[in-house]
Amino acid sequence: MTRALFWVLLAANIGLFWVMHEGSILLQDEAVIQPPLNAEKIRLLDPKKMLFATNDTKSAEAKELTTCLEWGEFSDEELKQVMDKLSGLSLQNKLSKREVEYQIGYWVYIPPLTDKAATNEKISQLKERDVTEYFIVQEPGIWQNAISLGVFKTQEAAQDFLTTLRSKGVRSAQVGERGSKLKINVLRFDEVDSTTEAKLNELQSGFVTQELKSVQCGLTR
Repeated sequence: MTRALFWVLLAANIGLFWVMHEGSILLQDEAVIQPPLNAEKIRLLDPKKMLFATNDTKSAEAKELTTCLEWGEFSDEELKQVMDKLSGLSLQNKLSKREVEYQIGYWVYIPPLTDKAATNEKISQLKERDVTEYFIVQEPGIWQNAISLGVFKTQEAAQDFLTTLRSKGVRSAQVGERGSKLKINVLRFDEVDSTTEAKLNELQSGFVTQELKSVQCGLTR
């Protein structure tokens, strides 16, 4: 029994030795079979070109940070004021202007007065009630010597303004239809950076009724 066990263990050791020996030969063969490096195809990169590529990438990233804006709507007088403010910015060809024309549907007005003296007296009464924006119709016709206090695109807006005037004690004003046109101006800023956008937001605080908003670049409304 012991003799048989001896021969079994001896055979197992011989087999293990053979497997380990053959395995190492196979590994050596695989290492030799690896293809040689093609030295003639190795190319070193130019550090300057790598720098330019990096700069191009940064430029592309900077371009993605720009935005397009529209600011308006401005009357001609308001446009002069805002253009003075914008003169301090380096906008170059990034700034453009377009006109929008509205058909005015309603106005708040005081009916025509008998003569210039009556008109001047009514103006004095308006000033006493802190109404400082008005326009006297001077063209000959049925509206001569009427006093325009505001023009509006909708009847609701005109009625709201009339309510404000009533609270100030202006009783003779009324709302009526008016078929005239109003031209306003809209400013557009193309591809401005975040610094310029921040400055425009600061300027917008002085023109609270005019909206500064982001728009899609390349398209105009």
